[in-house]
Parts: sequence; structure tokens; C-alpha cells
Amino acid sequence: MTHQCFIEESILGWEELEVEVVRDSKNQMIAICFIENIDPVGVHTGDSFCAAPFLTIDKKLEEKLKTDAFKIVEAIGVIGGTNVQFAHDPKTGRVVIIEINPRTSRSSALASKATGFPIALVSAKLAAGMTLDQMDYWRDGTLEKYTPSGDYVVLKFARWAFEKFRGVDDCLGTQMKAVGEVMAIGKTYKETLQKAIRGLENGRAGLGFAKDFNKKTKEELLDMMKTASSERHFQMYEAIRKGATDEEVFAATYEKAYFVQQMRELVELEEKMLKTPGRMPSDELLIQAKKDGFGDKYIAKILGIREKDVRAKRIELGMVEGWCAVPVSGVKDQYYYYSTYNCKDESTATNNPKKIMILGGGPNRIGQGIEFDYCCCHAAMALREMGYETIMVNCNPETVSTDYDTSDKLYFEPVTLEDVLQIYKKEQPAGVIVQFGGQTPLNIARALSDEGVKILGTSIDSIDIAEDRDLFRKMMDQL
Repeated sequence: MTHQCFIEESILGWEELEVEVVRDSKNQMIAICFIENIDPVGVHTGDSFCAAPFLTIDKKLEEKLKTDAFKIVEAIGVIGGTNVQFAHDPKTGRVVIIEINPRTSRSSALASKATGFPIALVSAKLAAGMTLDQMDYWRDGTLEKYTPSGDYVVLKFARWAFEKFRGVDDCLGTQMKAVGEVMAIGKTYKETLQKAIRGLENGRAGLGFAKDFNKKTKEELLDMMKTASSERHFQMYEAIRKGATDEEVFAATYEKAYFVQQMRELVELEEKMLKTPGRMPSDELLIQAKKDGFGDKYIAKILGIREKDVRAKRIELGMVEGWCAVPVSGVKDQYYYYSTYNCKDESTATNNPKKIMILGGGPNRIGQGIEFDYCCCHAAMALREMGYETIMVNCNPETVSTDYDTSDKLYFEPVTLEDVLQIYKKEQPAGVIVQFGGQTPLNIARALSDEGVKILGTSIDSIDIAEDRDLFRKMMDQL
């Protein structure tokens, strides 16, 4: 029995901020990425909803965090990548260091995919004796001149599996409970948030009307939100719909006014669309909804109309996704792409008739893990050896399939009907392979086929027989 008692300062509710740093043997250092955790200190970073770059942090504080991170990394003597985590008290301006990871980590993977900077590749070269001024930088000479850039927003949203375990308390804290994550890229916070939700593969096409939260009172929802959980942002959406103020949401969650206001704008737009149930929203509303990231499926669901009708109408209005490039640093002429309804198309499709699209598995979860990504990667390698151009579609930053060089072209997108169909129509591949990404691509295979997409390998009817227990039982009886 110990007779010691530790009393330590609580920093619950402070802002949690991260800086990803790379240092070489010449003591040249660069800040790769600044990550702002939208959830406050108290929620493990692996569970926390976070954004890159900083969205609400001023340049003065950003510069201070970078300077402090450089001092720490230099003092320790790390060669390669390091993640430094800070807590910031917005009331006093005080900054404390939570921890550092002098290695590649989940945050490193996120920072790499968010910026196009291949941290593991560069760290390996630095470990072998190269220095940053010996590596090319697409913008300005060599990598020691690197600065984070990009006119886009990246969001990471965790994927949990509380539903798999009866009686388990859905409560987030300082121990990580996520089993996977999605990453979304868009031009605005609102657009990117909605893409992240679409990519979760949890049966929800948007933030509204999850479970029975829309039937709760504002007070009930605010009380539920006091405990961080996998449902907090869905509860927040309904609380705002019920009239919760920015101050009330902050008191329950410590989430900053900017993020609450962005969600409020989505709720207000959704409420305008809900005034015409059973009918297509006005052209003006539909255009704004698409720019703010509302998916075709979600619009159709809340209005009680068909998804294909929503798709046809927005195409008629000229609302077709444009594709923007993320340049890969340290490698010449390499890019990957993300969709947005807020820019012109920057992606050029080749005329090569020998190209095949592979659908990845989305976020890792129980029953669908990294083994499916392994299959997708080896499919891309095999097709490349056969002379095919390969196109990968996935939204999981933890996977090899979302590395820039696994396929000839990477679309960092949710694996949904809307997003995949747009890519297919643009690229016009010889066909799409759905059988290596686990259940996620199989769920949209029939809908893709109905839209004229050529499914390669196992046929749709064969997939249905294997997936549908009644059809499978009838086949077994016949055999």
C-alpha cells in the first residue's frame, strides 16, 4: 500500500493543438502540419475530432507553438518526424506541453495525408544520412524551405464500435477507444465536415436525425453532451436545431464558437429545405446545399424523395464536383485529388482505355480491417504489372492504399455512390473492382451497376446470392 498522493493541475477543457516537425542532422527543421483538435483536452487524440490547418488559432500563437516545438525537438536530438502536443488555455493564453512522440504516429499519418508531405519516406532518407536541402520541394527548391500550404480544409473523424459490445458505456476520455478513422478534404469546413460523416460507413448520410436525438428536448441533449461520446456531434446538431445557443453548447462541450456557428449554418439551411417535404428544394437552396457538403442521399432522405432525382436535378443545374490536387512534397509531379463543389476541375483524365478503378474499404472497424487494404494494394500492383493504369478511391488515412504511389491516381474520397459515380464518369475506366475493399464497396455495387458502371470480377448477381441469406439458402436447397 502506498502512502503517496499526487495532486496535479487539471487542464480539462483547454484547446489541444499539435505540431508535426521534421528535423535533419544539420539541425534544419520544418513544421509539416498544424493540427487543431476540435474536441478539447480530456478526449484522447485518437478519438478527437480534429482539423488541419489551424482554423481558429491566430498566427502569433501558431508561431509560438512552432518555436517551442523546434526547441524541444532540437534538445532531444530527433532525426526525422516528431509530433508535439500542446494544451492552450484560451482564457489566460498559457501553453503547456502534453507529450511528444519522437517517431511516426497516427498524427504523422494524418499530417502526411493532409499535406501531401510523405513523412515516413523523408524520415527514412534522413535516417540514411540525407538532409532536407538535398531533397526537391515542388514549390521552392529544396525541402528545408518547406512551409505548410494549401487552400483546403482537412478533417479527421474517428470510427468507433460501441454497438458491437453489449453494455459498454459510450464514453470518451483519456484512453483511446476508436477502432478506425476517416479523413475528408474540402474547400470549406462545412463541406469537409459533411464529407467526413458520409465516409464513416455507419449508415448515416448526414448529421441530422441520428437515433432518436431529434425527439429529445434541448435540455436533454445539452445534458447528454456534457459527457464526450461517439454521438456528441450528432447530439449537438439536434440541440442547435432545438435552439441551443453558442454559449450553451460551449458550456456543455468546450467546443469553440466558430465550430458551433458553422454547424448552426448547416442546421439553418437544412431547416429551409425541410419546408418542402416530398418535393425538390428550390434551385437556389439545392445549389447552396451542395456547396455546403450535403450529400444527394441525405437530401433525398430528409425530404422523402429519390436520390437519383436529386442527382439528376443538381447535374441539370451544373452542380458537378470539381477535383482539386494536393501536391506531394519531396517527389516531382505527384498529386492526389479531392472533390469539391466550390472550385473548378483541376484533374485531367487520361484517354488510356486500359485503366481500372479499385474501391477501398473506408475506415477500419471490427470485421473490416487492414487485411482488405492489403488486398486493394496488391490488386493495384498486379494490375500495374499487367499494363493497366490504376485508380484508387478511399478515405482512410491509416492505409497504404491512400499513399500517393500505391496507384497511378488516388482520389481521397468517401466510398459512397455519389462520390464513386462522379469519379467513374470522369475517368471512364474499363471497369471497377469492388471485391477487395470488404463490405463497404459491396454495399454500393448494385446501385453502381444500375447506373451503368461495369463491375469487374465477381458479378452483381453472384454477390447478391452470397450476401442475401434467403437467396443463398435457396441455392443450397437446390444443390
